Amino acid sequence: MTAFDWHADRISRATPITKSYRNTQNVRRFFLDQCGPAFKFDWPFMAWLKDGADKTMGEAADEWDNGRWG
Repeated sequence: MTAFDWHADRISRATPITKSYRNTQNVRRFFLDQCGPAFKFDWPFMAWLKDGADKTMGEAADEWDNGRWG
């Protein structure tokens, strides 16, 4: 099995955040689509994304939308 390509592979809400996760333009486009134009990466959110806990991109978008970040 090949590693998920965060630069090119299609990201959906069901995409798991893996150890290979990277904050790419592809990821930024996903979050902008899910969270709106106010979305931005900040250090606490980026650290939370990479904390090793099981989560999906949809859960991450929901977490950002809950107002804890940004």
